[in-house]
Amino acid sequence: MNRASLLRALTVSAIIAGSLALAGCFGGDSYELPTRAMKELSPQMAALLEQKNMPKDSPILVRIFKEESELEVWKQDTTGRFQILKVYPICRWSGDLGPKVHEGDRQAPEGFYTITPDLMQPNSNYYLAINTGFPNAYDKANDRHGAFLMIHGDCSSRGCYAMTDEQIGEIYSLARESFLGGQQSFQVQAYPFRMTPVNLARHRTNPNMAFWRMIKEGNDHFEVSHLEPKVDVCNRHYVFDAVAPPNSSKPLVFNPTGRCPAYAVAPEIASLALEKEHNDEERYASAVKTTLFLAPIHTGLDGGMNRVFLAQVGGNIPPARVPPPSLPPQPPAVGDNDGQPTLASRLFGGLLAAKPTASTQVAATEGATQERGAEAGAAAKPKAAPHNETAAASAAKPKAPEKPSERPKAAPQEVAAAPAAKAKPAVQQEANAAPPPATGSVIKGAQPAPAAGSFDSRWGGLQ
Repeated sequence: MNRASLLRALTVSAIIAGSLALAGCFGGDSYELPTRAMKELSPQMAALLEQKNMPKDSPILVRIFKEESELEVWKQDTTGRFQILKVYPICRWSGDLGPKVHEGDRQAPEGFYTITPDLMQPNSNYYLAINTGFPNAYDKANDRHGAFLMIHGDCSSRGCYAMTDEQIGEIYSLARESFLGGQQSFQVQAYPFRMTPVNLARHRTNPNMAFWRMIKEGNDHFEVSHLEPKVDVCNRHYVFDAVAPPNSSKPLVFNPTGRCPAYAVAPEIASLALEKEHNDEERYASAVKTTLFLAPIHTGLDGGMNRVFLAQVGGNIPPARVPPPSLPPQPPAVGDNDGQPTLASRLFGGLLAAKPTASTQVAATEGATQERGAEAGAAAKPKAAPHNETAAASAAKPKAPEKPSERPKAAPQEVAAAPAAKAKPAVQQEANAAPPPATGSVIKGAQPAPAAGSFDSRWGGLQ
């Protein structure tokens, strides 16, 4: 067995182990991995990957922006750097701008999260789910509490980022393929808004500003390098791309609640990030002088929806609803183009196939507390809008009469970050502490017939 095959086998073993661990949570003596978790990437996605020179199984990275209600999937191309693959409009998120602090506050998390195979949740009652892993080391160091904060389907949210079933199906498949390709984990970066100087000027009175400036450093490092930033935590702060200072022989050791060691920012990133920081500071100062509108600290709303979906429910965020019922049994596994079972089906089918049980529900979305439900969502469900490259709502055969321009690979004006604190030396002892989305017409297109038990069918009588 060659090295690539061995690595793929080990990764599959990790995914199987994670799936079996989930089975233990359900209390049943059997477990069946649903077909939706094994679905092959669509021909449209395969063509997009080829167009962008991105191998099917190359690593991914996810970025989330609350205020704009957008989720971005980035993927490594053949140069080894991440480029934008697709932007998905978020169907529902809850709470307000700002990080999650405690159980039951309905806040969707903000910060940097590491997704491993065991956090993939194939049997969620919210179609499919990816656990963010909240609380991470930073959250724990700052005494923040909560559990089972997900990216999932069904367009309902109580502390989660909810997509349509079609969207999460595609995102889940992209993540699965990256794991099968050897990626041990992928990063989720969750932000309150796009970290531009104008957006921070609008929100400059918000008490979360110190936290937002801190996570902006990680945003800046990614945007100038298109490489996944290395994340550490010390002195209850995030630290990004830290390396040992010159002439130091001691290995860096980070204690989330302890004093930060002396460290330097990786030199291939430090100069670019510092230049971006200076430019952002100048733009921020100009924005403060010219921006008359200050965003409210509290919106009075429970979360938000992308304008694509908001327009479909009359401009008003629908009220909460109860969690969905258990899903019906799934159809047979989808095969490859030649009719043969997929790789995942071959690997998982014989090992895990068993009778479905009524308890096959992701613990992350089915608990009694507010955090354990996938979140209250739309009482009148918006229809899933068909996707295009940058506004991927998720139909099987997309029509894209309006196509927002895709963000360029490294265009500063598109990925400009908010102002950071004044320039810091490369060696540090510790880490330092947008206009509203434009309205527009709804992307139109024919929708596939909803499957039984899907979000569409459950809400069909309420349209």
